[in-house]
Amino acid sequence: MTTLLAVLLLAAVAATAYALRIAPVGSGYKAKVVCSAVFVCGRDPEEVARLDVSADSYAILRPFRVSVDHERRSVTASLFGAGAKTAVFRPGIGTTLSASPAGPASLPEEWTRPPLSFVEKKPRDPALMSRALDSAFAEPFPNKRRRTRAVVVLKDGALVAERYAPGFSAERRMPGWSMSKSVVNALIGILVGQGALSTHKKALFPEWTDGRADITLDDLLRMRSGLVFQEVYEDPLKDVTQMLFNRENAAAYAAAKPLGAPIGSAWSYSSGTTNLICRLIRETIGEPLERSLSFPKRALFDPLGLRGALFEPDGSGTLVGSSFVFATAREWARFGQLYLDDGIAGDARLFGQDWVRYTTTPTPQSPDGRYGAHWWLKLPEIFGGKTAAAAKIPPDAFYALGHEGQTITVIPSRGLVAVRLGLSIVLDAWDQAAFVADLLEAI
Repeated sequence: MTTLLAVLLLAAVAATAYALRIAPVGSGYKAKVVCSAVFVCGRDPEEVARLDVSADSYAILRPFRVSVDHERRSVTASLFGAGAKTAVFRPGIGTTLSASPAGPASLPEEWTRPPLSFVEKKPRDPALMSRALDSAFAEPFPNKRRRTRAVVVLKDGALVAERYAPGFSAERRMPGWSMSKSVVNALIGILVGQGALSTHKKALFPEWTDGRADITLDDLLRMRSGLVFQEVYEDPLKDVTQMLFNRENAAAYAAAKPLGAPIGSAWSYSSGTTNLICRLIRETIGEPLERSLSFPKRALFDPLGLRGALFEPDGSGTLVGSSFVFATAREWARFGQLYLDDGIAGDARLFGQDWVRYTTTPTPQSPDGRYGAHWWLKLPEIFGGKTAAAAKIPPDAFYALGHEGQTITVIPSRGLVAVRLGLSIVLDAWDQAAFVADLLEAI
């Protein structure tokens, strides 16, 4: 009996120690997600707590308590008081996971271009399109909920289909998660077009005085830097969750990583890589901090009419390009249309004539050449990339893909841009290939 009690006591101590180690990450995740959902997206905090951060595998977050301060526009979360984290909303900036974030209290809501609008047309086959939308919003698997929240379809720049789940609308911002990486591609394309950056640039950061000095911007964009980084979401102690939800400076966390493979020898998807690029953007734009915080708006969102789009920074003031861009479904579609239009917005060219071609050139080190420069060129298996439906998709298709099934599909040969936003916590609940194949039949 004494031995059994000792074993149980040791197990309890180990479990408590582990809970205390993961508490800051769980608190950070819940505080950040709830704060953005409430103050950026305008949703009810109780609904968010019930649907967005407690469902399916997120049930592990249920013990974490959340306090919403509407006056300060902040959210604090903790595990019974342990590992407390606070996220703060600032107008024109968005949510930052920091009780005292760097930078201004707000950015001005000033726009020089008209707001976003679309010409609306009927699809070639309205009945097929209706069935495609029905399928996108259906729930065929009781244990793997899709939770599709928005679909927007453009054909040759015209809006041909749109649908929203209850509680969501054309006016509601929604998270892009890793689709944000493709927004970073656009910002780099703009800076390269202006001559402010080159994809061949080396010696990116002064502290890289070892072999990392040979990493180029192109290596970062193509995810072949050789830097160690664990893109594992199931373990809260791995790099990606630590960087996003337990650090004030995401880029500094990523920059401290050593080389684990020769530069350019292997492809490895890394959110840390994108945040290094965001540090480079900040340093290229220069001080004061307001200049780099407002750069996405000035250079990209305003020319496209994306008045709802927000690009959120970390506590140090550097944009979190791996994960934290918010926009309406229509705005995400307009962003995709920019690439179908080869970087032209109205009468302005936002990035050079070769940028989309560069972006969609396969990275040889990626499996099956599935990745370009911060855009996907083929769907991964988890999105249906090896299915019969995937074989029906034209080879010039490319994609922005994000956590929980956020997707933008661009197919130049068919004039198609399609956006799907949702909360597919079990990612293979959403079959992107089947969705795109259905749309191709309807348009």
